[in-house]
Amino acid sequence: MTNNNESSNSIEDEKKMSPEERKAERHKARQQRVKETVDAKIAAAQEEKGILLVLTGNGKGKSTSGFGTIARSVGHGKKAAVVQFIKGNWECGERTLLEGAGVDFHVMGTGFTWETQDREKDTQAAESAWEAAEVLLKDESIDCLMLDELTYMVSYHYLDVERVITALKNRPKMQHVIVTGRACHRAIIELADTVSEVQSLKHAFDNGIKAQPGFDY
Repeated sequence: MTNNNESSNSIEDEKKMSPEERKAERHKARQQRVKETVDAKIAAAQEEKGILLVLTGNGKGKSTSGFGTIARSVGHGKKAAVVQFIKGNWECGERTLLEGAGVDFHVMGTGFTWETQDREKDTQAAESAWEAAEVLLKDESIDCLMLDELTYMVSYHYLDVERVITALKNRPKMQHVIVTGRACHRAIIELADTVSEVQSLKHAFDNGIKAQPGFDY
């Protein structure tokens, strides 16, 4: 009976409001329901563990996003490292900045495969870079590790996917790992805790605009 009275009073109160006031009250009620849902999810999420994050898809910004997470980690006083596959030896703005902040970089350094056109050389370079990654994936002092463009090494069969999966599974419990690159192997996606797919709607390069330092690299 009390609930019915309260409901009737609420309806009567709303009738006395101006349209703007009713709109504001309805917005407040909606946001309160959103808050309750979010609060419930926060209360339920109590496990702490190292996150495996995959950033894949054909759009621009995967590595940029990964570097942002590395910078966030450093900002919290954590120890971070980066292994870059595919990338060449040209200047990288993120590397210049983050190395100055104590981030350890290992760069495959052969450039893109369409430039080398040498499968044996690329495979050897990938193996060398992955060996550095395996060391870091066993290092409990590394809080956050970025494996930039690793997906290509698996899809081109330069690295065995089971070897990659084993290293990711056996890493220190609290170590966060970021994997970037297009066409991520399904086994890595299935193992990941978080997967974001970056899609391309438009890209300046497709319209003849060159890659520029300070924005693209």
